[in-house]
Amino acid sequence: MKEILAIVRMKKTGATKRALIEAGVAGFTAMRVMGRGKLVHDENIITPCKDILKGMAPDDVIEEHESEEQIVTFLDDTRMFPRRLFTILAYDEDVPRIVEAIMKANRTERGAGDGKIFVTPVTDAIRVRTSESGDAAIW
Repeated sequence: MKEILAIVRMKKTGATKRALIEAGVAGFTAMRVMGRGKLVHDENIITPCKDILKGMAPDDVIEEHESEEQIVTFLDDTRMFPRRLFTILAYDEDVPRIVEAIMKANRTERGAGDGKIFVTPVTDAIRVRTSESGDAAIW
């Protein structure tokens, strides 16, 4: 038995849920988390993000230099971002199919920030209500 932890963009929550259901996942848990990935230094990725954020800044409310400063701190390594963490338990042989479904649902053309997936072994599981353990506690 394995545990799959998938950290994805908030906007990809619905797509990830659909992908998991279509992949035949019996159940999963999703929670809101805050996190930060590796800092991106590639200007080909950063510049379009800056341009989009500048276009969203209200000109009549905030000075241009203040807006620029907020955008830079948003894109540098000082900010945590909201993400969704999915936890899935799966049989070993189902892991590749589930991981592929998560990747397909979350891959974008942005070049960064599409998420991470971790697969770890599970040594046991216990259903509190019945004291069943192992597979019987899950499925």
